[in-house]
Amino acid sequence: MENMLSKQSKNEIVTAYTMLLPNLVIMAIFIFWPMIYAFYVSLHEWNGLSKMTFNGFDNYVHLVKDSEFWQSLWITAKYALFFVPAIFIIALLLAVLVKSLHGFTQKVFRTSFFLPYAISLVIGSLVWSFMYDPMHGYINGILHAIGIGNQKFLVSITQAIYSVAVVGIWQVVGFNMIIFLASLNDIPISYYEAAEIDGASSVRKFFSITFPLLKNTNVFIILSTMIGSFQVFDQIKVMTGGGPANSTMVTVYYIYQHAFQINQLGFATSAAFALFVIIMGLTLVQLKITADKDS
Repeated sequence: MENMLSKQSKNEIVTAYTMLLPNLVIMAIFIFWPMIYAFYVSLHEWNGLSKMTFNGFDNYVHLVKDSEFWQSLWITAKYALFFVPAIFIIALLLAVLVKSLHGFTQKVFRTSFFLPYAISLVIGSLVWSFMYDPMHGYINGILHAIGIGNQKFLVSITQAIYSVAVVGIWQVVGFNMIIFLASLNDIPISYYEAAEIDGASSVRKFFSITFPLLKNTNVFIILSTMIGSFQVFDQIKVMTGGGPANSTMVTVYYIYQHAFQINQLGFATSAAFALFVIIMGLTLVQLKITADKDS
């Protein structure tokens, strides 16, 4: 009997790996091999055309000493510190709002909030660039109408990175709202009915029932938006080009400049690997903190 079970177990394992094999092959070709080759490139001096020259870890040494790289990380961190909490809070509040609606009204609001996610980020960035225009933009027109002076937005060293972040928030907040909404719909209504019998207020029900039961979704939203914020590029390229005065020179745009404008592909690849390590480290720290709270 044991031999039959053992044979059946082995057959199941073989079947499982056989089913996984096509995906593993695709991952090896399009993910793992490019990563390995990219690390190989990072150990060379290369402009993309001439022959690669091996220089060991010189690119990484130069990267650590490059003040522009550290400045780009700081600008990226500022973007993330504004972007991630804003997405989390706004998406959660919108999900709670939409959940409280019913029928056709709920469908209208849900679609309206999600619609920006279906728009090309490049097109959205172009539209927002016109809206941010300090002289003729609609936003300054509205501010002027309510008695607030014109703002410089994308041409301001202090405002530009946050103005770009607003576009990113507008783009993806609806998508994250849908994720929160799906999790809200999975919470049994009996929990809320029991809380109402005990006389719990809406605020108490949210913090005692809703928010704790969304913990896994909360972690997913925070991690995904954090990773996305460290990879921001499209809005920067379209709206500011890293300016004014490098005030929106995020790390990915720094990598892009060195790779395709200065033609330092080896150095740019080392910067990309450094960013990968930083994102991975932040992700592991967040997961560790979450695991410690569970225990």
